[in-house]
Amino acid sequence: MNPQALLRAPQRRALLVWLCGGIPIAIALGLLATRAAGFDTGSMVLILALLVVAGLATWRMRRLDTRWLVARLNEETRFEDSADLLFAAPQTLNPLQRRQRERIGQRLHETPPDLRPGWPWPRLLACLGLALLLAGIAVFWPYTATAPAETGNGGNTATSATADAPALRGTQLQVTPPPYTGQAASTGEKLDARALQGSRLHWRLHFTSQPQRAWLQFHDGRQLPLQREGEYWQAKETLQRSSLYRIVSEPALAGAGRAHRLDVVPDRPPQVKVIEPAQTLSQAAPRQRQWQLRFEASDDFGIAANALLELTTAKGSGENIDFQQRQLTLTGNGTATAQRFAHTVDLAALGVGPGDEVVARLSVHDNRNPQPQQARSPSLILRLPSGQEVQASDLEGAIKKVMPAYFRSQRQIIIDAEALLKQRNALDADTFTRRSDAIGVDQRILRLRYGQFLGEEAEGGTKPPPTGDALPTGDAAATDHDPAHDDGHDHGQAERDGDAPAFGSATDVLAEYGHTHDHAEAATLLDPQTRAILKAALDQMWQSEGELRQGHPDKALPYAYKALGFIKQVQQAERIYLARVGPELPPIDMARRMTGKRDGLGNRQLQLPAREAGDITPVHTWQALATADADIDLDTLSRWLDTHPQAVPDPLDIAAAIDELRQQPDCRACRQRLREQLWPALQRPVGPPARRNAADVAGRRYLDALSPPAEGAQ
Repeated sequence: MNPQALLRAPQRRALLVWLCGGIPIAIALGLLATRAAGFDTGSMVLILALLVVAGLATWRMRRLDTRWLVARLNEETRFEDSADLLFAAPQTLNPLQRRQRERIGQRLHETPPDLRPGWPWPRLLACLGLALLLAGIAVFWPYTATAPAETGNGGNTATSATADAPALRGTQLQVTPPPYTGQAASTGEKLDARALQGSRLHWRLHFTSQPQRAWLQFHDGRQLPLQREGEYWQAKETLQRSSLYRIVSEPALAGAGRAHRLDVVPDRPPQVKVIEPAQTLSQAAPRQRQWQLRFEASDDFGIAANALLELTTAKGSGENIDFQQRQLTLTGNGTATAQRFAHTVDLAALGVGPGDEVVARLSVHDNRNPQPQQARSPSLILRLPSGQEVQASDLEGAIKKVMPAYFRSQRQIIIDAEALLKQRNALDADTFTRRSDAIGVDQRILRLRYGQFLGEEAEGGTKPPPTGDALPTGDAAATDHDPAHDDGHDHGQAERDGDAPAFGSATDVLAEYGHTHDHAEAATLLDPQTRAILKAALDQMWQSEGELRQGHPDKALPYAYKALGFIKQVQQAERIYLARVGPELPPIDMARRMTGKRDGLGNRQLQLPAREAGDITPVHTWQALATADADIDLDTLSRWLDTHPQAVPDPLDIAAAIDELRQQPDCRACRQRLREQLWPALQRPVGPPARRNAADVAGRRYLDALSPPAEGAQ
């Protein structure tokens, strides 16, 4: 049998009992708190009281469980203390217990018991009486004795208000954000506000007695008059900058309290993110027709649906460059605060050709009114390949070397040699020797490249990378041991050797037509020690190359590893050696030498620039605040704060402290608070020069030797 069917009615009755007794008391407490401390405090008290009542009612309802139900049924004699059999699992009962269960269940079905608890009328009446008592206290709560000066705004109360002086009975500040934000207006009793720039502020003030006139006095001298409408005084203002203000009236308010703060939250400009392409500088593929652009723009309050795409083309080269600019309007898709813009640039429609560049930039703006904020994306550049690069790409299938300065690293040569040794058993002798010779060619190219750092000249034209075809071993043997030219500078020796310059190599073109003869000491910025290490690396590369060209990669590996070690040392060395150039000093006037005359000589003593003292207003004020009875010129400090707002982290905090000290000149805590806030504005003093270390034993001996001997010693 399911016990929940029997427990539903008792639990509902228990819940109603607690709610009927607790809700009136909660409402009365909320009314009393509203009357005493304002609507915000009263609402909070009411919500907390209702939560407590709901929690107690739920706790009381959950106490009526299966155990309570069994005990309640066993109170009746007709169930013979066997009510627990009704809720036990049938498979756990013996035949006698099952028969007893059937009898008890039949009796329960024929005459269902009323298990609902009775209504506790005395307790309910007591709760109702307590609620009426609290409500009566709230209705007859006196205003004049303990009327709050500013309800819900810091607890500053008018404890000594006279019969004629007005006091604030209630306050209301409504903040309406700008329409473009789409945010709803908010209303509260606090006179401090933090709102978006351009928000509309609406004050509604209620005084205990009507003053002759009232206004809002701002810390910068502005005044905003309050207009009386019935029992309330109202004013409206558009929030443009952060400020402090105080409520002022004639006659003066009883217990004016502290100044109130208005903080401006600036509207952030939109953000633009480039999704495609991934880099700002892109190299176009040969014969590329289109350029895909995708952007994402976001803003905190809303982004405009349309954006402006600026396309700038740069055509020509050198001084004959022509710039053309086009503008396209793009429509985005997405949410109000995040939009995506996409466009496919047709390069043919722009009229760009080889070697030209296309620059794209997206401009978006938000929905700010009346002055929308604009943001631009980074400039994206598409560089089209030149005609020579396009021609080289067409010959990629026929010529394997189209880029100069292609050579393997020493580490890659070692890896290739070790891989070849592992395949020795699977390769025949000719293939093994040919592949070892190819690695030797790579070693030679690398050796020549590092040799350029030592001022060595190339041994003929640079050879292309090894291929699967048979290499001309005769050329390699001829060029490995014969220099390209001798000391007589035979410029035609390269042609007689039969080595034609390699296609696409800029270094071979220079060697063929320019034929540079750099000095070994001026060819690089390596110091002599580093040059010696590099020379040792070249020697090891020579040995490794010889073994590889002979088909012995196992013998070449030790030399290759030594060369790699030397190269690492060279990479970590400091390249500080420059070409030796003699100093050119002015000639010495022999007529003035050794004369001891210093006429016309400049003063070599280092003159330290004088430090500007700056404005000493905060310093004097900070020093005066340390004395309790010292006079403080707060007007001068306020003028300094208006002209130097960047000198302090938060100017409004200092303005509030100045206003507080004006209202309470004898407040020591106010003086200390202002003094602490002025500390960051003080100029740091210049540090004294460091004292010279005392002379050691050798230094004292040297000074004693310089001093003249005493007369007695003579």
